[in-house]
Formats: sequence, C-alpha cells, structure tokens
Amino acid sequence: MERFAAWSVHAYTAVGSVLALLMVHFSYEHDVELVLWLFLVAMVVDGTDGFLARHFRVKDVVPGMDGALLDNIVDYLTYAFAPMVLLWANGYLPGGAAGGVVASIPLLASCYQFCRSDAKTDDHFFLGFPSYWNVVAFYVIVFEVDTTLTVALLLVFAVLVFVPVKYVYPSRTADLWYLNMTAATVWLVAFGVITALLPDPPTWLVVLSLAYVVYYVVVSLWLTFRARPARTMQPA
Repeated sequence: MERFAAWSVHAYTAVGSVLALLMVHFSYEHDVELVLWLFLVAMVVDGTDGFLARHFRVKDVVPGMDGALLDNIVDYLTYAFAPMVLLWANGYLPGGAAGGVVASIPLLASCYQFCRSDAKTDDHFFLGFPSYWNVVAFYVIVFEVDTTLTVALLLVFAVLVFVPVKYVYPSRTADLWYLNMTAATVWLVAFGVITALLPDPPTWLVVLSLAYVVYYVVVSLWLTFRARPARTMQPA
C-alpha cells in the first residue's frame, strides 16, 4: 500500500506533462482562457505534490525514482515552455522569427535556473527569479500589454534569473510560512476568478492580485538582505 501511494504521488506530479501538452495545443487553437485555466491546475498540482510526497515518504518508499527531477521537468514545461508558446502563438510577441528569438531567451535562462544545483537553497528559497513565466504571461494577457513592453518584461525577468536574490518558496520557506501560504492561496483564487471574468475582470480584483505579487517580491528581498552577514573591514 505504501508503494502504491508513493507511485500515485509521482503519477500526480507527472500529470503536469499532460497539462503542458494541452497548454501548447490550445495555445495554437488560440483558446487563451482555457490555457490560463490549465496554468491554474498546474500550479495547484505543483503546490500540493510536495506535501503529498513528504506525507507518504515517497523518497524512502521508492528510492529509485527521482521525484525532484520529475518535478523540475514538469515545472519547466508548465512554467516556462508552455507560457512562451502561449505568448508567441497569440500575438503577444513580435511576428515570425523575431518572436521565436524573444521566446527563446526566457527558455534558455530557465534551462540554467532549473539545472543549477543551488536553484533551491538549503533553507528552502529559490535562488534567482524562479521562472514564473506563467505569471508573467497571465498579467500580459490580463492587461493586454503591447508587444514592446512584453519583450522588455521578458528580457528583464530573464536577467533576474541570474541575480542571486532568494525568492520565497511558498510551501517550504519557514519564515512567515502561514502568511505566505494564505496569501498564495488567495492569489490562486483571484487568478481563477480573473480568468473566469476575462476579458473584463474588475479592476479592484486585478489590483488585489498584484498586491500579492508586490508582497512576494518585497518579502523575498527583505529575507535575502536580512540573511546576509554584515561586511567587516579587513586590516590593511
């Protein structure tokens, strides 16, 4: 029974690859809202599979299966690859080959992000912008951001992948855990309501959702710089 439960958790994580396939398919069908719903489902799966893995001691019960690698593969597909397809296929990036070049930059940056050994720190933070390209794509669509600004945003966040700021890992970071998880849950609900009300969601709800994004960045910066030891002068 333990092995069945453990393998079921791996299967639950692996469902994300199917969600990514559907995201790509419906991106080319120009069903943007359905893709956003799939983003939401993928985020819920990603936010809960770790709890399940720890509860059912998956690493101990099925030691031959690398759940962290599986999680990274699925996250790369759903958080990076599929969002770039969505933006490129639906006119949010420059047309033709130029759009492909722009979309490739976040993908290449995320290759580095997902493969670095310290991408998730020992104290359970993400190091560097944690490839939340699905969130970037969501707000590009909600605000109907023009192509030039979208390109600028993608380039800025691609650079931030390499900047060693520690970003909160909502389900693992110990500092402010209850507040972080509550805020993240409210944001996911807001994501769903905004998607349901597209193309004209209420402004107050969009602002509320952005308030969480601002909170997330501010808390991440605070915890990053709070944790850094003060520099001491060295004798000449």
